[in-house]
Amino acid sequence: MRVVRTPSREIVLDATGRLAGRGAYLCADGSCWATAVKRSSIERALGVPLPAELRDRLEQGDQGLIPGGARGA
Repeated sequence: MRVVRTPSREIVLDATGRLAGRGAYLCADGSCWATAVKRSSIERALGVPLPAELRDRLEQGDQGLIPGGARGA
């Protein structure tokens, strides 16, 4: 899964891996998401803080973030 900071500095999830902007990659199954949020690795990679709602959903491993489930199918 890819989290992207778009040129307009918006933070979005990119299931296609093709959106323009600075991206940070996470494992698709959600097992590493809480760790990445806790260590601020996503924020460091993107250079901006995560929106509170996205941060909370990543910490909980919300599989609804990925279209088609854990494998993106």
